[in-house]
Amino acid sequence: MRNHKKLRPAGTILLAGLWCGTGFTIGARADETAAAALSGPYVTPSVDVDVQYEMPSPDGGSPVHQEMRWQVVSLRQRVDPENSVIYMITSWQDHTLTVVDTLKHRISRMPVPGAALTPPGKVAPGPFQRLGTDFVAGQYCVNWRTTDQDGRQSDACYTDDGIMVRATQQGRVMVRAVSVTRGPQSDAVFAVPADYAAVAPAH
Repeated sequence: MRNHKKLRPAGTILLAGLWCGTGFTIGARADETAAAALSGPYVTPSVDVDVQYEMPSPDGGSPVHQEMRWQVVSLRQRVDPENSVIYMITSWQDHTLTVVDTLKHRISRMPVPGAALTPPGKVAPGPFQRLGTDFVAGQYCVNWRTTDQDGRQSDACYTDDGIMVRATQQGRVMVRAVSVTRGPQSDAVFAVPADYAAVAPAH
């Protein structure tokens, strides 16, 4: 679960590669009237959550996976790519992205790339078309369509508490949630190791 100019998953998650209540727990039909009144989706989670995502492999092999964890009170996100010694922590309070290398025991910190975060509970700016509801990874979601800055059509399905569970581009699924677990995320999840050496970001 990264940040797009118009269609903004929280932080730098999805496709980082990429980037988070109630979550339609009473069913999609009961929420359709309220969702239809919105001009766009909530694109940043309003609850703490742990989401497991899968994406197509660049080489056409088995799907690749990554875990995204989000803490709403501190506006922090952690992304762990599958089978990687590197993970990423985005802090929207200080607008930094920290890459942590657990093998070489070093960190690199840089400004968060892309546009500003849409706050939890706020509708994302930009033109959106509501396409209807769906059910992904056990979650009811509303599918929204927009066009990116390069003119490509993009769809994303968001729960009513701002969790993206699927994103497609020009009809191709780019990322899909396989599990969504709402629950408190501890500060320790987002802690940057204090004894790691700081290095300049790679270019």
